[in-house]
Amino acid sequence: MKKNSSHKSYTLKEATLKLMQFCAYRDRSHKEVEEKLKEMNMIPAAQEQIIIQLMQEGFLNEERFARSFVRGKFRIKKWGRIKIKQELKLREISSPIIKIALTEIDEDDYFATLHELAEKKLSLIPEPNSFKKKKKLSDYLLRKGYEAHLVFDVSSSFFD
Repeated sequence: MKKNSSHKSYTLKEATLKLMQFCAYRDRSHKEVEEKLKEMNMIPAAQEQIIIQLMQEGFLNEERFARSFVRGKFRIKKWGRIKIKQELKLREISSPIIKIALTEIDEDDYFATLHELAEKKLSLIPEPNSFKKKKKLSDYLLRKGYEAHLVFDVSSSFFD
C-alpha cells in the first residue's frame, strides 16, 4: 500500500466540499482535481459527478486556470512562451485553450521583459570572451523559454 493513500473514506458531499475548497484556494487544472480525487480514493463515477458539479458551479474552469497560469509564470518567473506552453501541455491543457491563454501576454511587455532579463544576466556573466558571453546569455534565455529568433536578436543587439 502507498504511504500517501489516506484511509479515510469520503461521502460524495464531503469530497465535493473538500474539492470546492481545493479549487477556491487557487485556480486548478482538471488534471490536478482528478489526481486529488484519486488520492481520496473516490470511485470513477463519483469523480466524474464531482468534476461536473465543480465546473457547473464555476470552481473548475480550464481556460481561467490556463490564463492565470500564463500571467503568473510570465510576470513572476519571467518565463517565455515556449516554456509556458510546455508546462500547460504537461498539465494536459488543450492546444486551443493554450492559444487563448497566451493572449494574456502583451507583446510590448514580452519584449521589454526579454530585454530586461538579458541585461541583468549579461551583467552577471564574468566571461571576458564576447563569443562565450553571448552563448551563455543565449542559452540562459532559451532555457527561460524564449523563442530562438528573439533570443538571437536580443543577444546580438548587445554585441554589435
